[in-house]
Amino acid sequence: MGSAAGATGELDVFDAGRCCGGYALGVAVGRRFGEVIRSRMSRDLVLRQQLLPFASTAQAEPLLAALRAANSARYPQYWDELVGTADGSGVPLLHIMLVNFRKEILPFIPKEDHDREEEADDDCSDVLVVSESMAIAAHNEDANVALLGHTYVVKATSPDGSSSFTAYTYAGELPSCAFGFNSNGVAFTLDSVPPVHGEIVAGAIARNFVSRDLLEARSLDDAMHRICSPDISVGHSYNLMDVRSRRIVNVETASGNRFAVREAGVAPFFHANMYRHLQIKQVQDENSMSRERRAAQCSPDSKDKALSLLGDTADVKYPIFMSGPTLYTLCTVLVDLDEETMTIYKGNPMNKNAIRVFRML
Repeated sequence: MGSAAGATGELDVFDAGRCCGGYALGVAVGRRFGEVIRSRMSRDLVLRQQLLPFASTAQAEPLLAALRAANSARYPQYWDELVGTADGSGVPLLHIMLVNFRKEILPFIPKEDHDREEEADDDCSDVLVVSESMAIAAHNEDANVALLGHTYVVKATSPDGSSSFTAYTYAGELPSCAFGFNSNGVAFTLDSVPPVHGEIVAGAIARNFVSRDLLEARSLDDAMHRICSPDISVGHSYNLMDVRSRRIVNVETASGNRFAVREAGVAPFFHANMYRHLQIKQVQDENSMSRERRAAQCSPDSKDKALSLLGDTADVKYPIFMSGPTLYTLCTVLVDLDEETMTIYKGNPMNKNAIRVFRML
């Protein structure tokens, strides 16, 4: 069995090849990373202390049933993939469901059972620049401490061999709630956003299923359709890239099919974990606002400066590069549309310790 990011800092890459359907792909990934998936499930305190206890209550039953019904109906292939992951890894399907639906469940857990700090499980930062000299997206993948050593890269090819994808994946989750690309030249990075409770729709389409669908996008327009058309439960921020057209756009979404699009240009655009241009009621997240203020003091107008910004620790309480105790920067990724590469860095990106470089076309 493969361990994901071990002591050497290596990141396991599994090429599942052509799989005849979603279930077969899920089983292959579950078998390959069963040890890693089981380890994540045993150590994930959000799962153990919040999601699992809630799942045993009467209040949770209709919510879980609605999430299962909505997502399996719209995305039957990806639902089969999720079931296959459970079967292949030997992890109960309920546990796999809960981590994949965590963003759609956590807002409905009674507040006396948890607080905002405990549930913090992802915070990411992005720098987007498209100029004459470069077209890049640089991204910090920040997550709960439970994800340390519990990530891997999944590669897969469509049954007819016409397309393939490469996706950084959280153990037990659909590829990818983080970042990835496909052979059509479409790539993405993702940032969570914090709508207030009244902006969330119970039992609707889940973020992990939308981002899994993104890996199948044929073009930038197709990618935008795939994220803007579903009736989603919780909003999200998508940084979409098209290698062939040399375009990068930030798309913010919310329930009720609301979305706003911002094209990246010469002026560096920094996105943390709050809505920047979609008008929506949201939680005022001091961590995110602090990172935005720090980014505004810098001018990341080169690849080196973008990586340096993502490695910044000037604010001790809310650094851009995170090293605990709750949130960690698992890795940094640089997507270079001109070089047609996606590079993953271990540790502080200022040090440029590249552990994986993927050709995108």
